[in-house]
Amino acid sequence: MPEVIDTILSRRSVRTFTNESVGKTHINTILDAGRWAPSGLNNQPWRYIVVQDRNTIENISVFTRYSNVVQGAQVLILVFLERDAVYNYVKDVQAVGASIQNMLLTCCDLGLGAVWLGEILNQKEKVNLILDAPDSFELMAVLAIGNPKDEKRTSNRKAVRDIAFNEKFGVNWVERDEEF
Repeated sequence: MPEVIDTILSRRSVRTFTNESVGKTHINTILDAGRWAPSGLNNQPWRYIVVQDRNTIENISVFTRYSNVVQGAQVLILVFLERDAVYNYVKDVQAVGASIQNMLLTCCDLGLGAVWLGEILNQKEKVNLILDAPDSFELMAVLAIGNPKDEKRTSNRKAVRDIAFNEKFGVNWVERDEEF
């Protein structure tokens, strides 16, 4: 099976971390992966703010019910849509999502744990104030990243036949026994 498929299938949301720091080389690798996501017209509408300062992490954590996850992370990457770069809002939000997925998969490849936090978006204006983010930056997600604590993580997904259709709606896709 191709390595990228292995990474996709093994990635899990990690919400508990050790106190071990995340090196700048790893952070740069994660950001680099994010910037290589596809975007319409190659407009690259994403912007990132990297937060490692414990006081700033603590200040951000009060704006989510998942404060323990935010506080436990060694680094946060706040992902924004740069509204001044938008040519089509939906397409550009999708591009930001692709950027986030690239970063999550890279974390997995590097042996780091990460989780995509979205509930904090309910307080995005307050988060922007803490970070002095410009008005054109619309918060899309917070990635909490760190070295994962040793815990068993499981996940399941719906069967392909239950979510995909063949030629038209109502005719379920029939999975094949082919290997990658």
